[in-house]
Amino acid sequence: MEKTHAAVTGKGSPLAKYQQIVVGSRSLGRLLYFEFCQLLSLLPGAPGMMLRKLFWPRLFAACGKKTVFGHGIVLRHPGRIRLGDAVVISEYCILDGRHSLTDTVIDVGDGTILSNNVMLSCKDGTISIGSQVGINAYTVIQSTNNNPVTIGDDCVIGQRCLMIGGGNYDISQPGELIRSQPIMADGGVAVADNVWLGANVTVLGGVSVGEGSVAAAASVITRSIPAFSVCMGVPARVVRHRS
Repeated sequence: MEKTHAAVTGKGSPLAKYQQIVVGSRSLGRLLYFEFCQLLSLLPGAPGMMLRKLFWPRLFAACGKKTVFGHGIVLRHPGRIRLGDAVVISEYCILDGRHSLTDTVIDVGDGTILSNNVMLSCKDGTISIGSQVGINAYTVIQSTNNNPVTIGDDCVIGQRCLMIGGGNYDISQPGELIRSQPIMADGGVAVADNVWLGANVTVLGGVSVGEGSVAAAASVITRSIPAFSVCMGVPARVVRHRS
């Protein structure tokens, strides 16, 4: 996928760029429906929630029953996003499903809640979130360059956490600009079922967090954590086993 800056400043009309970067479709009908739904995003209170519940599901690749949308939500390429039943997307969340090849880029399971200001961002990556997951306010989950982020069922993600797959540039060529060098393949992030990440936890690419594990607040997880472990620190280390 073309980088956002190049896509915005490159050749083409402003409308074509908007359709490419935001809507994810060149269809005029799709554009008009997207714009109508974005107007509904601005409506607060019960009327706005009811209208979004009625009209927004058609924006997505799939949207289950009883899904709720708060106001101020930002969508990009919603046609690549799948939402399960009874999902809650709270106020001011950002769901960015941009990808040049894959149809399903963001997949959110049944009963999962995104608290306010959560960002799910894909740029040629994928994010998969299981069922009954709670993601607290201001958490950022990002996947780039085919480095996926997966979160299992029944996880609790604290406030202001950061999970990023594909977050490092290849800086092996010192004579070139860092921003022009490729993103390194790191395998992404895999968080298993029933994991609890405390507030401000960072999980870097190439890391897996085993089932039933706990990360203390402000931990930075730079290497994989086995199942049913408790870790803490910068970098995080296992301090005990829950078994």
